[in-house]
Amino acid sequence: MAFQSSKNKRTLFNPYMNHQDIEALKEAIASSPDNLPLRLILAGKYLNFGMIEEADAEYQVVLDYDKDNIKAKEGLAEVYFRRGKYSAVIIIVEELISRQKVTERMLVICAKSLVREKSLEEAQEIYEKILDHNPDFEDKELDENLRMPSFDFDEGEDFEDEGDDPFGFGFERGPEDKDFFMEKPDISFKDVGGMESLKEEIDLKIIKPLENAELYAAYGKKIGGGILLYGPPGCGKTYIAKATAGQINANFIAVGISDILDMWIGRSEKNMGYIFDVARRNTPCVLFFDEVDALGASRSDMKNSSGRHVINQFLSELDGVSASNEGILIMGATNAPWHLDTAFRRPGRFDRILFVPPPDNLSKVKILEIIMKGKPMEKIDYKKIIEHTNHFSGADLKAMVDIAIEDKLRIVMKTGIPEPITTTDLIQAAKRHHASTREWFNTAKNYAVFANESGIYDEILKYIK
Repeated sequence: MAFQSSKNKRTLFNPYMNHQDIEALKEAIASSPDNLPLRLILAGKYLNFGMIEEADAEYQVVLDYDKDNIKAKEGLAEVYFRRGKYSAVIIIVEELISRQKVTERMLVICAKSLVREKSLEEAQEIYEKILDHNPDFEDKELDENLRMPSFDFDEGEDFEDEGDDPFGFGFERGPEDKDFFMEKPDISFKDVGGMESLKEEIDLKIIKPLENAELYAAYGKKIGGGILLYGPPGCGKTYIAKATAGQINANFIAVGISDILDMWIGRSEKNMGYIFDVARRNTPCVLFFDEVDALGASRSDMKNSSGRHVINQFLSELDGVSASNEGILIMGATNAPWHLDTAFRRPGRFDRILFVPPPDNLSKVKILEIIMKGKPMEKIDYKKIIEHTNHFSGADLKAMVDIAIEDKLRIVMKTGIPEPITTTDLIQAAKRHHASTREWFNTAKNYAVFANESGIYDEILKYIK
């Protein structure tokens, strides 16, 4: 992805700017309301003076004239960032990225928004792209949250004493060291909108064995194993994994690529081993690998040996070669199962593969009820709304509601009178939002039709039909 560095192009406060400049611009615009460059200059001055509402209004007017105006969208992203509306920032910048019209500044505020929304893996991906194009880039918030720690060693310093191990992997950590990434979820299946068939499968293959451990032991059947969830993005794979842990009152460890990969040779493999070790000491435990294809990509595609070593370590841990995985449910989520090394799908690893489709109509109603809970609204006709949400994922429904709320807030800011969200508001928002799952199904269909010898993609074909 190419982007233009904005390091020297940021709009900074000019001490010589004054309100007379603003009044002069307003007079000029009054006589030429469709002069978009003037409106952009005025909006920029508003932004510099901290007049956020006024800046917002000007950028919106520009977009009313020209819905694809890049400068207006960048300005609006700045406005939303200052207001703490981070999901709106992310949506705008993602669109700019898709159009190859993104600056470094936009990537920075997007990464910061993702950090503040606790979406650290997505933030890490953008942060790395910034560093690829600008190795000298520094930002305190992003560096503290996303940059891999570095260690300064005195030459000849020796760490024979386990207590001095700077990496923390030469000895067994205590409970206080692992709490930062292990949790006990407070959600269960009742908090998951829809997905009834998926919940039934997980109940049959995971929960029932845990509830009847002695019976399974009598037949020599181990409790635990691996489940791979795949499907289009935004359909709740991470949420259902977390809810599974809550349903069985198990510990939950979410693992992203940034938790494993490290710049030091051999450290990534140790990270992988450590995380499995923590799970084994805290059973029952759900060990969840998000975007597992990034950690388990096909070894035939690997250009360097370090990636292969990580995959081999991952496979070894899944097999429980050095220690038993009894009582550990290992779950992986991926949007691209076709990129996962086939060795991961062998028995004893991710041997149960479940398709997570976009929600059906009943599920959409339940999801919308959860999203709209606590928001000011009239009586909503959810069935009427979902008629306009064909192919929408759960994330698309959330984006639709965000659009409706932003439109409502825009009106409220002008009138000063709070208004509830209506069915019509949500329908209009649904018409403006495009389903994010379509592109995924276009790709998935090719694999389902032409690379489905094992039948792994049968569920995709059923869904498409």
